[in-house]
Amino acid sequence: MAALYLVPTPGIALMLGVLLLSAAAIFSYCKGTQKSIGKLLSSFPEKPSTTKSQEISYTNVFPPSQRQQLSLLDPKFAGAKEIDLATVPSSRIVKLNEDVSKCSDTQYNFSGFSVKDIRLLGRFPDYATLSGVPLPAALPDFDITKAKPRPYRPFRWPYHQTMSLTKLDADYWIELESTYCERIAQRKQLYEEQGTGVLDSMPGSELACRELMEMVLQFVCTRYPNQFQLDGYVFVNQILNTRTDLATTPPLLVLLHNVPEDFGIMLRDDVTGRYVLRGGMVCSSVGWKLSEKVGLGLPGIHKVVPDYKEKMEFSMDRFFTKMPVSKPIQRGSWGLEVGRPLFIPADHPDFEEREKQNPTLTADDVYLRVDWQTLRRLPLSGAIVFNFKALFTPLTEFKDEPCVPSLVLKVLNEGKDNIMKYKGTWHVEHVAKPTLREYEQFQISTGLMEADWEPHSLPDSPFFKGWERKASI
Repeated sequence: MAALYLVPTPGIALMLGVLLLSAAAIFSYCKGTQKSIGKLLSSFPEKPSTTKSQEISYTNVFPPSQRQQLSLLDPKFAGAKEIDLATVPSSRIVKLNEDVSKCSDTQYNFSGFSVKDIRLLGRFPDYATLSGVPLPAALPDFDITKAKPRPYRPFRWPYHQTMSLTKLDADYWIELESTYCERIAQRKQLYEEQGTGVLDSMPGSELACRELMEMVLQFVCTRYPNQFQLDGYVFVNQILNTRTDLATTPPLLVLLHNVPEDFGIMLRDDVTGRYVLRGGMVCSSVGWKLSEKVGLGLPGIHKVVPDYKEKMEFSMDRFFTKMPVSKPIQRGSWGLEVGRPLFIPADHPDFEEREKQNPTLTADDVYLRVDWQTLRRLPLSGAIVFNFKALFTPLTEFKDEPCVPSLVLKVLNEGKDNIMKYKGTWHVEHVAKPTLREYEQFQISTGLMEADWEPHSLPDSPFFKGWERKASI
């Protein structure tokens, strides 16, 4: 998140959409882990009767540490175990604005690793072992020119402003497809034009930026071995025919030049125990830009999100303080757009067009935009990183996707007013609704959908029956 964002709508506060979290959603996000999540939640007080969650102190609440994993990496770490940071003097815990590389060996990061641990690990440690999240399966026959993303359709009914979370599929943390070269060029141009409007990092985020870059490069080199390689501290990109010196190139620029994903980095404020957006790269937002969110905590980032303070603020703060490294999550948000707009801040001339219904618009002009989002904690820095990428699909693709037109039509017609206004689909609804009704009748007449089907979230969500025919990795 944003930091990351929930839906591509005007005034959106949430690239942190992946973060809209209720207690009930936490329990549902990963079947088979209810016991551990229940234990996580039981360590907190009951939800307060007031909405003044800022009065609750998290100064002595730290996330579960992965420090004990050190003993699996090297004999020099034999006997390494988790440290109870609540017993460590505050003077020995790295502060929000401090660069870990300049701290003393005896200090501890809020992740539970000592500065000495981090120095001894050096560059590119085994993050799979440290995090407990395995590296992806390799795709030796991958062809970037033919790759299609999985056809995400994260539609839900009943539709509420809560999360629909699932355990992250470790193979799909970073998903590349045929628009790769176009997107990289577009994002580099945006950075040239916008600067810190789309890419920035604040003091204290140095370790998190480096760690994120190293983890992403380890992932893509493993997943796409013919496209990417590490040659010492040089990253080799066979798609773009480039070589990047990792010793001299800032980590976020390495990612900008090679990975078409947006990233937001949240770090723990040592004074409050709450999380603050301290850096990131966001080149695909609608209605806002990174420079408007960086430095803010969760309440500030989510200020315009409907019902956030009343229904979600307490659960969000609570979840962030304890999210484990080994349980990354994923979700998707969606919107309907004219064309394929990647980056439209509120001051962009095209943004005003979202307040109009163009009478010449046709179904061919309307696209589904899905922002497929993941959320994970990094093991060493303790940063919570959310990343997402914008995927565009013509509305016309819905015609042969069983039940999808009816489900989307239900949300457009009956979704809660303030949520739908926030989602910002009105500018295309005069075309989208009649088109979806036409597709609904087509599916009934051809047997793709039963005439009496009542719209509800699809059992294969975020996919639909037969989705595999539209994917190609």
